[in-house]
Amino acid sequence: MGLRIYALLFQNKLQNNSHSLVTTKPKYQLSITVSVLFIFIFVSSPLPNMVALNERDNISIAQIVIFVPTLFLGIWLSIRHGFGKSAGWFYLIVFSLARIIGASMQLATISDPTNLSLRIGAATLQNVGLSPLIMIQLALLGRALGSIRKTTTSFVTEQRLRLVQLLALVGLILGIIGGSDSGSDFSTTGKWTISTLSKVGTGLTIAAFVLLALSTAAVAMQLSYIEAGEKRLVLIVGLCLPFILVRLAYAAETVYGNNPDFSQLTGNVNIQLGMAVIMEIIAVAIIEAIGITLEKIPKSQGPSVAPAGYQQPWQQREADHEMGGYR
Repeated sequence: MGLRIYALLFQNKLQNNSHSLVTTKPKYQLSITVSVLFIFIFVSSPLPNMVALNERDNISIAQIVIFVPTLFLGIWLSIRHGFGKSAGWFYLIVFSLARIIGASMQLATISDPTNLSLRIGAATLQNVGLSPLIMIQLALLGRALGSIRKTTTSFVTEQRLRLVQLLALVGLILGIIGGSDSGSDFSTTGKWTISTLSKVGTGLTIAAFVLLALSTAAVAMQLSYIEAGEKRLVLIVGLCLPFILVRLAYAAETVYGNNPDFSQLTGNVNIQLGMAVIMEIIAVAIIEAIGITLEKIPKSQGPSVAPAGYQQPWQQREADHEMGGYR
């Protein structure tokens, strides 16, 4: 009954504001519609046995409300700029899904509070989501680097950035495996301990962030060689770095420290909100706000052009053809 009432109210709202919706840009309509319907359905669904929500549940609800439209906007950006991993928007989809799934698992504990798998899964996803956020920055920096290489060379290369991405990816995988190992130990001993794999994975993520910061500084020194429309890529990464650093500090204290306030399962919710959740939301907001203003790179135009004086194999073949096949 509650869902029907919300649907009727939503339909009436659509009729009264048909003009404003028509004038809304198509790329936002799907995201807005899905988000509103999701909120209506969620509010209409009664909580099992009217269980009161705790602070973690409230944070999870906020994450779902925020990252559902973020997911659809990330899909739109991927369609616009390409789904290739080098485009970076693919990792935005992965990050959004990790936050939505993790928050959903946390909310699922309301009806099944004794289910350890749900709690462990939510905690693991909360901890490993940092790697995709770093990989987004590396991909965006790679696009700016491609603009630089059209006119000059750079110490930072696409191949080196891919190695840093690989470092972050390995850290992500180890974090997932380590979280699973910690969950297995917790199920048998009742005590949450950080596994060695989780520590190694977090260490690789920290190393990837340091290399990202150094690469950003190197690319920023060649800002004058970047095309006017692409300079905002360096701005995105530069603005996000401080927020990612705070988020990384929270993850490091969670894994390496002994402060119970930073425990993955029972830590201080306010600290998690301030140092992790809000930092991620701000970083993603910066990425998408500037990302929608980026021009689409034509398919015929590669991400980078080789320095002057060097010819790609296809260029050499064309030159040979023009010369009649003789050198």
